[in-house]
Amino acid sequence: MDTKRLAGKNILITGAAQGMGAANAVHFAAQGANICLGDLDVDLAQNVADEINASGNGKAIAVKMDVTKREDNAAAVAATVDAFGMINIGLFNAGVNKPRFFMDIDEENWDMIMTVNTKAMWLGMQETARQMIAQGPQEHVYKLINVGSIASRKPLVDVTVYCTSKYGCLALTHCGAVGLAEHNITVNGYAPGVVVTPLWEQLDKDLVEIGFKERAGQAYEDIVNNELVIKRVSYPTDVQGTAAFLASHDSDYMTGQMIHIDGGWCIQ
Repeated sequence: MDTKRLAGKNILITGAAQGMGAANAVHFAAQGANICLGDLDVDLAQNVADEINASGNGKAIAVKMDVTKREDNAAAVAATVDAFGMINIGLFNAGVNKPRFFMDIDEENWDMIMTVNTKAMWLGMQETARQMIAQGPQEHVYKLINVGSIASRKPLVDVTVYCTSKYGCLALTHCGAVGLAEHNITVNGYAPGVVVTPLWEQLDKDLVEIGFKERAGQAYEDIVNNELVIKRVSYPTDVQGTAAFLASHDSDYMTGQMIHIDGGWCIQ
């Protein structure tokens, strides 16, 4: 690993207490970045920050953050700047899911998923970009990185609202890339498939509860056997390399792109 690849980069990550957010925080710090870990569970986020600080690779702070509130997004950006001097990169990773068949979707399900997965991403992008614009031009471009999903490419009958929210993520990536280019800000993202995280572990249980699967673990097995080219589920470590690439200077000439890390699901 190039331990200097992200040296001097100050990065805000939302939903950073566990799963892909935590894995990317540790991976970025190992390459020299300073990390602000934003999460509702600030104690869990602090554990990740403590791990980073103890490693001697980069520096980290944890902030309590409700990504659905503009003031919390602004405060997390400000905390990043206060701790590290400026912000270079925002990684918008926070997300939720709760499966429903199409005719079972209600306003509560719709509002919860769309607010966390789409509205909160917009708020985070906007508040981070606002600070980047205020900082003025730098030697390298600023970067916003959105965590999308295979669900923006595949219609999945059991998670219609989640699919809709991730189509929104894709639109924010495209529109943000165009709208922020004049400010030297690029917008890209990566789209995982099945990643073994707390979100997917809960989803596995929920799919049994709504009758879409008969037993725990069946969702994983069915997708691996019937949908994936690479015959295994993925783990947070499988997205680290792509996320680090998007955060590094190697991707400076990319914008408006969503890279799939899905084991070949979208080509099946």
